[in-house]
Amino acid sequence: MNVEELKLILEEGEGYRIEFKEALSGIDREMVSFANASGGRLFIGVTDKKTVRGISIDNKLKSQVQDIANQCQPPVKILLEEFDSILIINVHEGDDKPYKCSSGFYLRVGPNAQKLDRNEILDFIKSEGKVRFDELLCTRFNYPNHFDGKKLNDFLSRSAITPPRDKTLALVNLGAAEKQAGKTVFNNLGALFFSKNLDDIYHHTTVTCALFAGTEKADVQDRRDFNEDILSSIDRGLIFLKQYIPVRYEMTGMPQRREIPEIPYDALREALINAVAHRDYFEKGANVMVEIFDDRIDISNPGGLVKGMSPKDLGKKSVLRNPNIASLLHRAGYIEKMGTGVTKMRKLMRDAGLLPPLFESGYFFTVTFKRPIKLKSIDISSCDPVEAAIREGVSEAVNEAVKNRLSKIINTIYQNGYITRQVAEKVFNTTRATMQRSFAILKLYDLVTFSGAPKTGKYLLTEKAKHLIEERLKKCGSSG
Repeated sequence: MNVEELKLILEEGEGYRIEFKEALSGIDREMVSFANASGGRLFIGVTDKKTVRGISIDNKLKSQVQDIANQCQPPVKILLEEFDSILIINVHEGDDKPYKCSSGFYLRVGPNAQKLDRNEILDFIKSEGKVRFDELLCTRFNYPNHFDGKKLNDFLSRSAITPPRDKTLALVNLGAAEKQAGKTVFNNLGALFFSKNLDDIYHHTTVTCALFAGTEKADVQDRRDFNEDILSSIDRGLIFLKQYIPVRYEMTGMPQRREIPEIPYDALREALINAVAHRDYFEKGANVMVEIFDDRIDISNPGGLVKGMSPKDLGKKSVLRNPNIASLLHRAGYIEKMGTGVTKMRKLMRDAGLLPPLFESGYFFTVTFKRPIKLKSIDISSCDPVEAAIREGVSEAVNEAVKNRLSKIINTIYQNGYITRQVAEKVFNTTRATMQRSFAILKLYDLVTFSGAPKTGKYLLTEKAKHLIEERLKKCGSSG
């Protein structure tokens, strides 16, 4: 440890391998979280705000720290180091996982120690049957020939870190390389982020984007492969999506119009980042795929959910397959908080008045965003039940508006299978009372039925309504 290295660590702040503590309180939790993950360092005498307060270091303090490590089950292997008034506790990755302290089992997730029960820890360990891809040395990477110093500087700038004079110092502290016999040796993490052209090293790290005509993988209208480095693959994948997603504009009263994409860009970006961060990089026969169809957008990656996780855990629990990749994405601002991506996608779709994303896990993990289908408007006002409902108790002044809204409601349910009252209010930009009256009319004439709890239930078409629509479609010709 030297002054420049400490300055760089303080600028970087807490992360997957770094934790600051003012005193010894709670360090057993941090020790086992590092031992259960990839190891790390605790800096005792440094505040969460990166301020060096210092601590009085003597043999008694060192003995106390060693006793805390020995009291963990099994004992955690540590190495103590001093620098000025800071005690540095180097925690080795454990070889006898899981490790437990007096308050339970913990696992390092991003910059935090996350408490897990023992079964979750065991499931996590089972999923770690092979060495993590991002930690393996990349024998194909020739330093400095394959290294792009500008990409490192850009990354440090995004992370608000002042580039040091010695670039290898930054690479080692980021976990992207290590020193061996005086040489800088890159691992796969370094290759993924800082290659001049990742395609010279690996081909399976590609993000493939494709536009299809129709709803099946048959007629490819456009295809792009991105594999220069992990960050540019994410950025260019999103540009590809924006190129083919319809946008409408709202006037805001200001000189600038409000741009509203068919699917929220941030939801798609979150899905793409998750696919890149959580894919199984040991699988070299498949890529991250971004596929645009007429009725949906699929974003998938090889490697389903980590063992111990199930679809019902999405948005509630987080186990990282590639913690080092996730850590650097977090530092660069691509991931706000660990484990929040699914919740964010759901919220963005809900706020846009769209159906929630669908998640499917098998050999691949796939996120599907349903696109609004543009069907021909069906004039259901000519159907006797609706005609009667509109004419009974509704004045002529609002008759056409009511007919139009009822028609849109029926069409929306027909396209998507169901609709909730909350989504309907957003889609049709109307009040709760108006939507309640509309649904009441449709229920009165047996065109919709309600299923579920009062606040979260769904409106579905009745068999009678489906029959009326199908008959109307036959008379109108075809939909599209």
